[in-house]
This record gives sequence, structure tokens and C-alpha cells, in this order.
Amino acid sequence: MAVSTIKHAVPYYSQWESAALVPEFVAGADAALDPLWAGSGADSPEEYAFWAPRMCGVACLRMVLGSLELPVPPSVELVKELSAAGAYVRDGDAVKGLIHRPFAEYVTARWGLDARSAPVLDHRTVRDTLAGGGVAMLSVHWAIRTLTPVVEARGGHLVLAVGATEDAVLVHNPSGFPDGSQQYAPVPWADLDRFYAGRGILLGGRAG
Repeated sequence: MAVSTIKHAVPYYSQWESAALVPEFVAGADAALDPLWAGSGADSPEEYAFWAPRMCGVACLRMVLGSLELPVPPSVELVKELSAAGAYVRDGDAVKGLIHRPFAEYVTARWGLDARSAPVLDHRTVRDTLAGGGVAMLSVHWAIRTLTPVVEARGGHLVLAVGATEDAVLVHNPSGFPDGSQQYAPVPWADLDRFYAGRGILLGGRAG
């Protein structure tokens, strides 16, 4: 049976303030030189540069908040809230996170959204969530942006599934490139598991 196309209206946010410069940052350019860094709410360019490569989950949350017409705080402001909630754990220059369960608990408590961590998340559940009006944060390898044929690992990066067709899941990728892999980027279902760790976070509308 053919699957009808699902495409939710979700605004796009990059994990860097200057979405057009993502290819440069990914290639090693200093994010502290991002001309829009102050929009992140960071206290300094250095603080922004530290967090920007780690804010894929924050960018996904900002997209969800925007889609529900809720206030969208600056990214580093959200990092600080998530750190207080235990979703990021910093030890010097090392960061553990984004940790899914405390993130989902924070989103429910802070924003009143239906959010839950899904340690096992298969394709059908992603489709059903999208068909029901929700979205899903998927743990994938960053190379999903170019559909690299050979990937050394799965997971480690979060994208937001915002739609689906019979053949592909449509994602907003916080570290996507402006050539077409940022918004509604199609990832064939047949290719997804090459990058996908099989876990994520499901987000619906307002809880209760």
C-alpha cells in the first residue's frame, strides 16, 4: 500500500547561528568568528564556539518550539537549562550528552510537551509518530548529510524527522549544508540504517 506524503510545517534552525557557513565550520573554520554568534545568547564567541558543534539537539528543540508557536530561546540559553536538568554533563572540555531521558523529562516539565526517550525506535514507529502529527529526533551519524556510502559508526548526531514519503524520511538537519541537506532533506528508508543508531526522542504536541 502506498504511503501518503507527510510534511509538517516546521521552521529550520542550524546548530550554528550562520546556517550558510556550516560547510566552513564543519571543515574546521573557527566558530568564534561566526558573525552572528551573539544571537546564541553566549557570553563570548569562545563560549559559543565550544557549544555550537554540540547543539544539534538544542537546534531540534528550537525547531519543535517554533512549530508549536512557543517562545524560542537562544541556543546557549537552552544549553544552560539542559545542563541544569542533567541532559548535558560537562567535565572540563569534555561533554556527555545530549542524554535522551533527562532531555525528554525537561521538555515535558519546562514546555508542557509530550516527549519521551525511545531507546529502541524502529522505522514503523517513526512513520506512525509523523502520521499522528508528531516529530522524532533521530540519533544518526553526521555523514547522513551527504549519504556517505561507508560510515564507521552510527549515532552521535541528532536530526529532526519532520515528514515522510513511501521511499524516504524527511529531516531537518542542524548540521546540514545549504545546498539541500538542511531542510526537508530526503533520506531513503533503505539507506537510513547505515547512519541510524535505532534510538531517539519522540515529541508530540502539548501534553495533557
